[in-house]
Amino acid sequence: MVYAGVLKTPLLWPSLRPSFRNTTTIAQSSTKRSLIITPTLFAKSAQQPKNPYTDTILLPKTPFPLRANAVVREHLFKDRCTKDLYDWQLKNNPKDLFVLHDGPPYANGDVHLGHALNKILKDIVNRYKMIQGHKVWYRPGWDCHGLPIELKALEQIRQSGTKLSAMEIRQLAKKRALSEIEKQKKDFRSWAVIGDWENAYQTMTKDYEIRQLRVFHEMMKKGYIYRQMKPVYWSPSSKSALAEAELEYNEQHISRSIYVRFPLATLPLNNKWKNYSDIAAVIWTTTPWTIPANKAIAVNPNLKYSLTRLTKDGKSSLYLLGSDRVTSFVDEIGADNLEVLDQVLGSELVGMTYIHPFCKSSNPVLLGDHVTAESGTGLVHTAPGHGMEDYELCLKHGIAPFSPVDDEGRFTAEAGAEFSGKDAFGEGVNAVIAALQRESSLVKQGDYIHKYPYDWRTKKPVMLRATAQWFANVENLQKDATGEALLTNASVEHIIKVFNERGTDSWWEEADDNVFLAPEYRNNGRVYKRGYDTMDVWFDSGTSWMMIPEYTGRDGKEPLADVYLEGSDQHRGWFQSSLLTSSRKMSKSIGNTIVPSLITHGGKDKKSFPAYGTDVLRMWVASCEYGRDVTVGPSIIAQVSDSIRKLRTTARFLLGNLHDFTYKDIVAYDQLNDIDKYMLHELYGFSNRVTEAYENYAFNKGNALHIVQHFTTNDLSAFYFDIIKDRLYNEQPSSSPRRTAQTVLYHVLQAYTASLAPVACHTAEEIYENYRSITPHPETSVFKQGWISAEPQWNRHDLESKWSVLKQLKSQVNQVLEAARQDKMLRSSQEAVIDLIVDQQSQIGAMIHGMPSDELADLFLTSRVNVHGKNSEVSGRFEQDIQLGSGKIHAHRPHHTSPANSPSHPLF
Repeated sequence: MVYAGVLKTPLLWPSLRPSFRNTTTIAQSSTKRSLIITPTLFAKSAQQPKNPYTDTILLPKTPFPLRANAVVREHLFKDRCTKDLYDWQLKNNPKDLFVLHDGPPYANGDVHLGHALNKILKDIVNRYKMIQGHKVWYRPGWDCHGLPIELKALEQIRQSGTKLSAMEIRQLAKKRALSEIEKQKKDFRSWAVIGDWENAYQTMTKDYEIRQLRVFHEMMKKGYIYRQMKPVYWSPSSKSALAEAELEYNEQHISRSIYVRFPLATLPLNNKWKNYSDIAAVIWTTTPWTIPANKAIAVNPNLKYSLTRLTKDGKSSLYLLGSDRVTSFVDEIGADNLEVLDQVLGSELVGMTYIHPFCKSSNPVLLGDHVTAESGTGLVHTAPGHGMEDYELCLKHGIAPFSPVDDEGRFTAEAGAEFSGKDAFGEGVNAVIAALQRESSLVKQGDYIHKYPYDWRTKKPVMLRATAQWFANVENLQKDATGEALLTNASVEHIIKVFNERGTDSWWEEADDNVFLAPEYRNNGRVYKRGYDTMDVWFDSGTSWMMIPEYTGRDGKEPLADVYLEGSDQHRGWFQSSLLTSSRKMSKSIGNTIVPSLITHGGKDKKSFPAYGTDVLRMWVASCEYGRDVTVGPSIIAQVSDSIRKLRTTARFLLGNLHDFTYKDIVAYDQLNDIDKYMLHELYGFSNRVTEAYENYAFNKGNALHIVQHFTTNDLSAFYFDIIKDRLYNEQPSSSPRRTAQTVLYHVLQAYTASLAPVACHTAEEIYENYRSITPHPETSVFKQGWISAEPQWNRHDLESKWSVLKQLKSQVNQVLEAARQDKMLRSSQEAVIDLIVDQQSQIGAMIHGMPSDELADLFLTSRVNVHGKNSEVSGRFEQDIQLGSGKIHAHRPHHTSPANSPSHPLF
């Protein structure tokens, strides 16, 4: 039974939630100015008399402010947790080397939140390893080659119409890249990203390019490099091949769709259809511009195909169609009558040929498993120069890719005189359709809305186009290359030698091709000329691993890097290239409405866009579910800022109540109260959970950051802090009850600060600055203190079971107290007396009866707790029946004559 009684006498202690604020004083000497922050109690008015009990309580004292005021304060701690720290940890940390290899961003524009997500996540990993005692090697870099940089460099030149040589473009792009690197570096460093910034790598330096060519040479010697005509995504608007990561998709793209009849030339089928003439295979396509490049028709060997006679407007036609697509086709063209004459399997169509409507060539019908009956006619127009599946099918049959379209997306003369020079996507489509109509090959045309790939830079459609490309193949050894490329050990080694002496610009500057030709090939009767094929940009950045052995001393017997961490757009490019050329995903697609500086430094309208500082940006990154696309907005950042404020509130409580405590005052574990030992058990569990989360690179919701916030809110603020306030504020300064509570707070503070440090490094440094003097070995940075140290003896599962029950009991008691408050009988729980009636013979009853009443009073935050046997007759106005395990606790309201009036009450 639980009842709450009202104390009729004045309380001898004030509220246990004192308010205090900071005042700032500037102390000035002849040599320097220093900022001194001192706590000051709020005063309601100068006329109010002094509370006689003020001097009897120990209020928290700390200069650590509740508000971060990050823009002003973060710079005070930046150097010690960044540039001063990186060199120190490489020299002094005792554990083995940890290498996070940086995938280089493009040096082509202002930073955005994708950069922040990437760099800060890497920094969190590095800082965790660093505070654990590992030597951390992190050398940032920049990708300086490729179309994005050239486009940025040429923006103003294109507007003026100036024509530049290749060498002039290279110099312009290099200048732009160097400028962008400095801008981006400044931003990256402002986010407290630690690393070897003074020796950052650039993919355009001679040293890097020579290393890259060495990798290329080694791959060539192993047979991994070959040259071949192969379809790639091509952007006519950029005049460049694109990686899949450089595509975006327009869901509302409109194409011209056409049904085309191809007259059949040969009908194997054991003369099965010999009595039919003028049969045509019908295909459907949404890319009419690829018809000139048609080389085959594909059918599925396991689908059924029908020979049909369709009648429309009195005219009959014989069509070969997929059986499952006949009805749809009839409806599409509006035929008046349908007659199915025969049906065969696709496999029976092997050996069939047809006539191309333009060039009149005889092309084959091929079997392809990629053909379906979900759309079209069940027969697929196949242009190996403009489709990957088409290419792979034709490759098996020795049919070369044919792509009569140039870099600008215009038809070449190979497409035919009537198409030459026309834009394939524009007037070229009209010309093809007109030619099909002329040849009586067009069955139907119309607009078709569908999803189509676009160039993410120019926002214009792309095409699949076969070009001569260099490829790295690790599944098969080198195959016969197309063309007459000279690619031998001697030729590549000689080119590397020239580049080493003159730099890669010499490829464009040198007039004589023979300079790059190895001596043994100069007089063999053949003429060699320089090629200008572009090495894939992913190969460029994907070979950056090659510098790791030289700088780290790793010899290949262990992984060169411990972690790769990049966005999903890098996964198939830089990350995959690194794997292919050398031997660990994240999204970068962000609702990019806020630039990082708007978060850290605020906007012009500080009310709408406050300056939150770097740690809020870092906390946002750590709170993101970065395995998915992430979004950000003012409300989200405000929530993150509120989380920082709560973390600072906890730190302020810890610091304020340790103002008169040092490591010398630590109380031995066996002398701690039960609640204190339980709190150390909770701290032990917290330490293990947060360590595991960091080890698994899990910083977001449900993981490291969530663990810290949950521990702060549920275990500290809502539980332990409330219970120990009476001891902290009202006991003698050096009394055992107060020192035991402070001992726990000391251990909590160290673990709490370390767990925050990888994410909110400035905040952690500021917290540490306010307590490092009370530690046995003060350091200049929290990252030199080491990771969380939880002692094995703290791990007490017996206490966990006991306090789990007591927490449930506390929840039930709170319900009774709340009822009393609602009835205006109580102002606070500290005015109440609790009577527990429980069977002493039960397991739970034995536990409660065995506890000191003052510990129960601390737990319930009440004046006193009386524990009675099950037959005791105690009643009161506020009563509640509850059940815990096998025992029962009854509660009732006290009578108007409450136990508070009894002589046994501690206030009498």
